[in-house]
Amino acid sequence: MSTRNNFLARKGPSRLSIYPGNSQPPRRDRLPLAGCYLGCLLLALASVTVCLAQAGPASRSSLKVNLPADSPVTLLSADWGESSASERGSAMVLNLHTSLSLRNSSSRRIRGITWMVLSQEVTPGGRASVTKASLDIAPGEAFPVRLDLRLLRPLAPGQLQNGAPLVQMSLDGVLFEDLSFYGPNRLESRRSMTAMELEAQRDRRHFLQVLSASGAEALRKECLASLARQADTPRLDVQLARGRATAVEQERQVQFAFLRFPGAPVDPVAGMAQVAGGEARAPQLEVHNKSSRAVKSMEIGWLLRDSRGREFWAGTVPARASLSPGQKTEVLGQTAFRFAEPSGAPVAIDSMTGFVSQVEFADGSLWIPSRNALGDPRLQRALAPSAEEQRLTSIYRKKGLGAVVEELKKFQ
Repeated sequence: MSTRNNFLARKGPSRLSIYPGNSQPPRRDRLPLAGCYLGCLLLALASVTVCLAQAGPASRSSLKVNLPADSPVTLLSADWGESSASERGSAMVLNLHTSLSLRNSSSRRIRGITWMVLSQEVTPGGRASVTKASLDIAPGEAFPVRLDLRLLRPLAPGQLQNGAPLVQMSLDGVLFEDLSFYGPNRLESRRSMTAMELEAQRDRRHFLQVLSASGAEALRKECLASLARQADTPRLDVQLARGRATAVEQERQVQFAFLRFPGAPVDPVAGMAQVAGGEARAPQLEVHNKSSRAVKSMEIGWLLRDSRGREFWAGTVPARASLSPGQKTEVLGQTAFRFAEPSGAPVAIDSMTGFVSQVEFADGSLWIPSRNALGDPRLQRALAPSAEEQRLTSIYRKKGLGAVVEELKKFQ
């Protein structure tokens, strides 16, 4: 499961994505987010209001779960556990720790679900999302969704006493096994969940092929090798930069190097960014649509090398670009990112490498790199495995090889 704010910055070994937007994490997810539902949909909303526990001087708050009348999932129960709302200066801090129990009320198997969690539409820190992927939920089956979030909202007089909801949850999308989709897609969850499902299918096929071709011991070695890579993957924290990081360090122009995947529909051609210390500003990347299909958007992956020769996976940046077959265009633009180690020390950027990590065509279908393409030694060292590979290897670590084999068989 992943969580994200208006730009998604997943820390640690998970796939990390950077989504420029209003400041508020998940992105891989990545994610890399929206306004109000249409008025006609508001009339169809059915809601459940649940009280939250309070902390500090607050006396009462509530959370509202909104589900359209034709929703493919039904809310069975909500356990808000240690959730709390408290005052801090002129703001209210909302700590949500809860588990929803849902039922698949559709006739199709569910592969993923995304919720938007909102305390205040425009306040920084007032909006987040929760995505749960790699599901296999049969019609009529119940399943949990866990939330652990912190949100902010301005504190208004009498807010805690008037009984109005402090947090509202809305269903942004549900992905089914045939890759069909339900929901308003305000957070572009259709694209992100479809990409995660395609990655999951790709990586499950790989593990099954290892098992079929070489047996259980080879699958064990594959799991152990993946866990070792995850443990050794360098960690990087990424933030949207607002204003210059420093007036002391001299800014310099750094050209992108590129990785190109065989069969990729879009290739990077040229690119550069203004770099000072651990900040990269105004990245520009020229891309070329080599395919015979119109392109709607893409994600650009970044690798950073620091002055000590260490290579980091910086994340993916979404880029909307309507590209006709054969067309070239520039993407990214007036954005700035700050890169730091988990300790908070800035990364001294020496060089950058870019590659196209995902392409969305005009008809909504997606391209992702093959497993062989991701075998590049540089990506193997720096790029974290997909969310599905991490899930499968976590099952191996906790339950053993037999549990992994049984999990893989569920999706055959």
